[in-house]
Amino acid sequence: MSLEPPAIPGLRISTDSAEVDLDVVHGFLSRESYWCPDIPRAVVARAVANSLCFSALLDGRQVGFARVVTDRATFAYLADVFVLPEQRGRGISKAIVAAALAHPALRTVRRYMLATADAHGLYAQAGFTALARPERFMERYRPTAYLDPDL
Repeated sequence: MSLEPPAIPGLRISTDSAEVDLDVVHGFLSRESYWCPDIPRAVVARAVANSLCFSALLDGRQVGFARVVTDRATFAYLADVFVLPEQRGRGISKAIVAAALAHPALRTVRRYMLATADAHGLYAQAGFTALARPERFMERYRPTAYLDPDL
């Protein structure tokens, strides 16, 4: 299955970490996302530095983002996918996800995973499905781990 994003004039997807606008990314994640409210800026900076990031830049301005946590060989976890509210409905999220799935460093990845509460339709278009064998998967979930005051 292939995700075909529409052509959006002025949109560019960049994997150059120097182009990540940390103010925009941290602002969205800490104030607007449901998955990591109040995440400290230092934690976001560390996550960006240690991930393969995809910035959606519209006329040079950051309007969307995703990052992939990966060994660049067998496994990838798609995380922190968002598009700013005023830019939604234009296919930007499709462009970000398509770029992540097509990245040359990830072509041998056997398992791509993600978690979502509300974007199942988007990810289904890209070939994601519910876990085939959920009984094999486990997690250690610590939602406030990065809120340690000593960070």
